Amino acid sequence: MYDDITDVPGIRVGHDTDLEAGTGCTVLLCDPPAVGGVDVRGGAPATRETDLLRPLYLVERVNAILLTGGSAFGLEAAAGVMRYLEERGQGFETGVARVPIVPAAAIFDLGLGSPHIRPDAAAGYRACERAGGGPIEQGSVGAGTGATVAKLAGSGHPLKGGLGSASTQLPDGTIVGAIVVVNAAGNIVDPASGTIIAGATGGAGEAGAAGAHPFGNTTIGVVATNAALSKTSVNKIAQMAHNGLAQAIQPAHTMFDGDTVFALALGTETTTPPDPAAAAAQVSLIGAAAAITLARAIVKAVQRAKGLHGVPAIADQGSQARS
Repeated sequence: MYDDITDVPGIRVGHDTDLEAGTGCTVLLCDPPAVGGVDVRGGAPATRETDLLRPLYLVERVNAILLTGGSAFGLEAAAGVMRYLEERGQGFETGVARVPIVPAAAIFDLGLGSPHIRPDAAAGYRACERAGGGPIEQGSVGAGTGATVAKLAGSGHPLKGGLGSASTQLPDGTIVGAIVVVNAAGNIVDPASGTIIAGATGGAGEAGAAGAHPFGNTTIGVVATNAALSKTSVNKIAQMAHNGLAQAIQPAHTMFDGDTVFALALGTETTTPPDPAAAAAQVSLIGAAAAITLARAIVKAVQRAKGLHGVPAIADQGSQARS
């Protein structure tokens, strides 16, 4: 076990990182295609192909999920992911072409580095080429490159956010993984101790610095499991996983955050209808584990981040607690 989302069989992760521009993207490739779900809680989301993940819609399985910087501009990187998958014959069969299903979500990182350079189709394609099933590089990488946190009350002293991942194995062998890009307005709290590990240090209303833009927030992530679940159940797990944001980010889901969590189930379907009570218990256990795992991934994202473009990381300051 790597303690990251690639512990879920069939998940591969790749990054494309531009340190100079302070942005990047991260792709999760699903082999086999996964049953997908989503829950959007923030007031300012930048997303793509989220409606089709809801239970009422036709398509059930997705080929990839893209997490990206660049705000809505960065969603262009999904075109590169689609091209990569199309070249390999993957996608939803329409009778005349296979259409790769690639939902995506973006963070606003335009205030760090260059606001004019964003992940594009070429960046998405490169992330796919680099995808692997081994340990994931975390911190200031991929979609987490330009992430910042602790921007409450317009603080002019944000801290570096980043990308983190974690996994949990339940007693029955079910694996739950999470990957998250932490670009939150709120402080980051370690749920295990209640300690603020990344908190705003500047006074309210201070002159803006990199990362203090009111729309420069959003935490986006993916939780995945090797269980076989229905589309409705996967959407419930995405909903429950948001509890992990509430555990580790204070506050979460503000009007200036676009907090979005995708969920994936890669288990093999069975022909035997599940017992309703047992199925409900399974979904509840996986959803609870997804929340705890996502919260751990949030903490890891901040702990592994590195200072960039004048925004320090907690590691640069001795990882001391803040309040």
